[in-house]
Amino acid sequence: MERWQSSQTSEQLKDTIYFARSEAIKRGGNVALQKLPNNTNGCTTATGADNWDCGWFVCEDTNGNGTCGATEPVLQRFDAPAKVEITRSTSVASIKFNRWGLVDGAFPGFSVVPAGKSVSDPAARGVCTSAGGRVHITTTPPC
Repeated sequence: MERWQSSQTSEQLKDTIYFARSEAIKRGGNVALQKLPNNTNGCTTATGADNWDCGWFVCEDTNGNGTCGATEPVLQRFDAPAKVEITRSTSVASIKFNRWGLVDGAFPGFSVVPAGKSVSDPAARGVCTSAGGRVHITTTPPC
């Protein structure tokens, strides 16, 4: 069950990154992927900027600051399952996409791990991307 949850969450994150990229190309940039804040839907484990445990959403970044403000349109949202820990390898709460659909800056990866386990657990997954924007899932996180 843990392996399935980690795999499904990793696939959803991968799909969301591809969605954000395609929206950025379509809209000429100004798209951001951002973590849901702590205390969203009873989730209390996303206390730091690197903890994406509550989930994430994609927005149209109308003011171009790289984050999703309260008045900016939400294009997609995913609430993460309760028994999965999602950690970004840098402590940043949002990812900005440029008009070519590429991450504006470096794209450190994510680790998706069953709650209370480590990245060495067999169910752990990594969501990584190449410099060219290809997203892949690995069984040896972090990226």
